[in-house]
Amino acid sequence: MRPEILFPLFAPVTSLPGVGPRIAKFIARVAGGHVVDLCWHLPTGLIDRRYAPKIGEAVAGRVVTLMVTVDEHRPPPTRSGRAPYRVTCSDDTGSIQLVFFHGRGDYLKKILPQGAARVVSGTLERFGNDLQMTHPDFIATPQELAKVQIVQPVYGLTGGLSLKIMGKAIEAALARAPDLPEWQNKAFKAREGWPGWRASLLAAHRPRDLVDLEPATMARRRLAYDELLASQLAIALVRAKMRVRKGRAIKGSGDLRKLALSALPFALTGSQNKALAEIDGDMGSDKRMLRLLQGDVGSGKTVVAFLAMLSAVESGAQAVLMAPTDILARQHYETIAPLAAAVGIEVARLTGRHRGSARETQLQGLANGELALAVGTHALFQADVVFADLALAVIDEQHRFGVHQRMLLADKGKAVDMLVMTATPIPRTLMLAAYGDLDESRLTEKPPGRQPVDTRAMPLERLDEVVDAVGRAMDGGAKVFWVCPLVEESEDSDLAAVTERHATLKARYGERVGVVHGRLKGPEKDKVMDEFATGGVDLLVATTVIEVGVDIPEATVMVVEDAERFGLAQLHQLRGRIGRGDKPATCLLLYATPIGATAKARLSILRETEDGFVIAEQDLKLRGAGDVLGTKQSGLPGFRLADLAVHADLLATARDDARLIVETDPDLAGTRGEALRILLYLFERDAAILTARAG
Repeated sequence: MRPEILFPLFAPVTSLPGVGPRIAKFIARVAGGHVVDLCWHLPTGLIDRRYAPKIGEAVAGRVVTLMVTVDEHRPPPTRSGRAPYRVTCSDDTGSIQLVFFHGRGDYLKKILPQGAARVVSGTLERFGNDLQMTHPDFIATPQELAKVQIVQPVYGLTGGLSLKIMGKAIEAALARAPDLPEWQNKAFKAREGWPGWRASLLAAHRPRDLVDLEPATMARRRLAYDELLASQLAIALVRAKMRVRKGRAIKGSGDLRKLALSALPFALTGSQNKALAEIDGDMGSDKRMLRLLQGDVGSGKTVVAFLAMLSAVESGAQAVLMAPTDILARQHYETIAPLAAAVGIEVARLTGRHRGSARETQLQGLANGELALAVGTHALFQADVVFADLALAVIDEQHRFGVHQRMLLADKGKAVDMLVMTATPIPRTLMLAAYGDLDESRLTEKPPGRQPVDTRAMPLERLDEVVDAVGRAMDGGAKVFWVCPLVEESEDSDLAAVTERHATLKARYGERVGVVHGRLKGPEKDKVMDEFATGGVDLLVATTVIEVGVDIPEATVMVVEDAERFGLAQLHQLRGRIGRGDKPATCLLLYATPIGATAKARLSILRETEDGFVIAEQDLKLRGAGDVLGTKQSGLPGFRLADLAVHADLLATARDDARLIVETDPDLAGTRGEALRILLYLFERDAAILTARAG
C-alpha cells in the first residue's frame, strides 16, 4: 500500500484549483496526470520581471515591469476588422501604448480603468517613434507589484496550455508536497551540502537566475540523486531476491564444444574466450546466471551463445535462443544449424510463421527432450511451447523485450540461467541505470580477416553520382544495401519513401533491384533476402528492417539516404551489415542540406571510428539518455530529474549506496529503511517492495 503521506501527490491533477478536465488533458500530455507529475516537470527557462525602469529609461526588446497611469482607451474603428484596441498609459517620463488584438472593450475598461494606476509587465517593443507592449503578460494594481516583479519560471507546454495556467497548477502542486522523512545517508548529504527533499523541490521550481536551471545546482543534483537511488535500490532489491533463489550447476563435458570449435572456419578471439569463461563460471555455480553479453556488430555473439548452449546440452538439458524479429531469428538459425549438425544435434525453429504439422513435430520434440536446442521469436513463450528440461535461455537484442517477457521464458524451466545479448553497445552509465541487475561480458574484437569500412558523408545533391557508383560496384560483383529513412512515425510514409526509391533504381538497373520493408509478408521477405544472398538481386532497397542480424558477406556497399535523420547507434548498426567478409567495404551517408550541428557531429563521429562502445558514449552526449537505443520500448527507465550525461557520478554512488542498503537492511525495516520505502513509492518503484516481500 502506498504510504498515506504521499496520497496528496498521487491525486489527479483535476484536484488542483483551476484545473478542470479540459486543462487536465493538456497537462497530462506534457507532464502526466497526477499532482506529483507536475512536481517533476522542472522549469526549462525563466522570465525576469525585476527590471522596473521609468518609461523614458526603458530599453526596447526587454521584459519590463512598469508602474503607469491609464490615460485613454482607443477602440479600433468599427469597420476595421484588423486594427487593434489600444490603451495609452504614461508616467512622468513618457508614454506607452498597450496593444490588444481582438480586445473586448468592456473587459479592458474594467481591468484598466481610465485615470487609475496600474502595474503592467511584458516585452517592450518600439513601433516607429512609439513604445508599445502587445498583450501584457500581467496587469495588476500597485498593491500587487511584489507578485508581478518576480523571476517567473518557464515550463514545457503544449497547444491549449498557457504559461500562466501551467505556472498556477505547478504552484498548487508544490503546495501539496509534504515534508518527508530523510532517506539520504546523513554523512553523504552533509558532505554534498544538500537541503532536504522539499526544500530542493521548491528551489528547483523557483530559479532566481539562469544558472539555477543548470543540472549541476545543489537542488537539481539532490533531486536527481533521489530518483537514481530509487531506481538503483529497486534493481538491487529484485536482484537480491533473484540471487536468493536457488540455481543449479550446469557443467558440460566439453566434448560437443570441442567438435563445434573444430568445425568453425576461424579461431575464437580473445574476448570471445574471456566471455565464454565468465559464462561457464556462472553456469557452473549454484546461483542463477543473469548475464549481459555486449558485442559490437560482427563481434561473434551468436557463436559464443551457441557454445554456451552446448554446455546445457552436454549436461543433459535444453537451451533456447530468442530473437525479436523473424529476420534475426532466421539469421541465428542459419549460423547455429550447420554448427549443430557438425556435432550431431538438430535445432528446432519456432516463429509466428511456423504452423501445422511441422510445428507440432517440433513442439513434441521439445516436450519429450528429443530436441535439445531451439531458436525462435516471441512464439517461444506461447503457452503450448513446453520443454522437457530448459536450463539456459539466450535472449538477443534484450532491449526489444520487456523484463516480464524475459521472465515468461525463464518460467518454462527450473532455475533457468539467462544470457541476454545486444549488438547495440550501451554506454557505461546506461548499463548501470537500465541493466544494474545483470553481470556483463564484452566482446571488443572483430573476427580475424574483417576489413574496416570506409565511411563517407556527402550531400544528397550528389545522388546521381552515387547511383552511377552503385552500378559500377554491382558490375564488380558487389552486393549493395540502400536504406531509406522513416520519414515520420508512420508505416505509410515509410513505405512511400522506400517504394519511390525502389522504383527509380529499378528503372535504371531492372530485376537486379529488390525491396524489403515492414509491410511485406514473411515469405515475401524471405524470398527477397534469399535472392539478395544467393541469387539475382544485387541491390536491396530497404527500411531499417535490416538494421540487425542480416549477415551477407558479399555485401560491401551501404548507402543510407537522409542519414541525418538517423540516430548514431542506428547508423552504426546499419553500417555493421557490410564488411562482414574479407573484401573492403564502403558506407555512403547521404544528407540533406543545410545540415544541423548535431547531425553534422553524428556523421563526423561515424567517419572517425568503428568502435561501437566509443560511438555509444558519444551518442549519449549528443542525445541524452532518452532515446539512445532508438526505441521507446527499450526497457530503459525514463528519468524525469536525472540527466545521465551529466549525473553519471551520482549514478555510480547510488548503485553503491543501494548495494549497501540491501546488505545491511534487506527488508527496509530500520529508520532509514522506512524512509526509503517512501522514496520507492514516490518514484513509483512499488514493484520492488512487493518483490522483496514476496521473496
